[in-house]
Amino acid sequence: MLALLCVKGYSGMEGFWGALPIILIVLFFLSRGLANRQRHSELVNTFSKIQKKRKSRIIAVVHRTEPMGLLGIPMLSYIDLNDAEDILEAIRKTPPNKPLEFVMHTPGGLVLPALQIARAIKAHPGRTTVFVPHYAMSGGTLIALAADNIVLSEHAVLGPIDPQIDGLPAASLVRVAQDKPIQTTDDYTLILADVGAMAINQLQSAARELLSGTVSENAAISIAEQLSSGRWTHDYPIRHAEALELGLNASIDMPKEIMQLMALFPDTVRRNSGVKYIEEEAAAISDNGQRVTMTGYAPRQGARSFSYGPWNPKELKQPRRSENDDRPLWRKLL
Repeated sequence: MLALLCVKGYSGMEGFWGALPIILIVLFFLSRGLANRQRHSELVNTFSKIQKKRKSRIIAVVHRTEPMGLLGIPMLSYIDLNDAEDILEAIRKTPPNKPLEFVMHTPGGLVLPALQIARAIKAHPGRTTVFVPHYAMSGGTLIALAADNIVLSEHAVLGPIDPQIDGLPAASLVRVAQDKPIQTTDDYTLILADVGAMAINQLQSAARELLSGTVSENAAISIAEQLSSGRWTHDYPIRHAEALELGLNASIDMPKEIMQLMALFPDTVRRNSGVKYIEEEAAAISDNGQRVTMTGYAPRQGARSFSYGPWNPKELKQPRRSENDDRPLWRKLL
């Protein structure tokens, strides 16, 4: 009888260990689903509060490194046709006279969806604004050109919109075809140069179209030519002062709530940031109404966290526990 129970117990444990990988996989996906639901709820609540305060429709276009597929291979996201579908739908659902406010954080992307988004913004009857907390390069800048106002944070940047053909600057391909004798230039390079010249002309025309009514006609021609002609490298950062020199309607009056929105879009791939900092001083109001200065404290050896106020001011007056306080009772008695 005892032997039979042992055999049954062994079989049960064997079945448990066999099912353990499946249980762990199910728990993993359940935890991810719960985390996504919580994040979505936080996004909805925050967006609702800010939209109500600003009396506008806020659309965030935030591209970061994201895990792709089951293996979670990190890839930098960019403006694509899926973005265009979602944004065009959001704009269609926005009342005509309601202001549109875009939060752009993107390295750029495909010309087609970027131009679709930009033209939809341009056609919106209400006031339109593009906020750039950190950067909106290439296609992001093309979208920004369509807005009535562009608002950058202090060190945020825009970028050139010169087209890239097969990974190469179109303007450089055109110059190579012009400078080299045609007898020494292969057909593929000549074809790329021809396509590049068409792409430059198309983007210049599109940029002038998007800028019409926002700046003067001469300014629109000048801005479009400088941004698309290959004057700079494609990753050249255009700061606020240079944007003004170009003739863009740009300011640095970035609302605090717009900057706070970026905290809702963390990089899900880079779990541990290489940047660490704490503020020199922070202030909190104690229970009795007195202001108490908070300072960070270093944890004891082996701790896994670093805390930074505010705390209960009464706790600041308590002496710090020594390492001996954490010893087991039998060690203290020795």
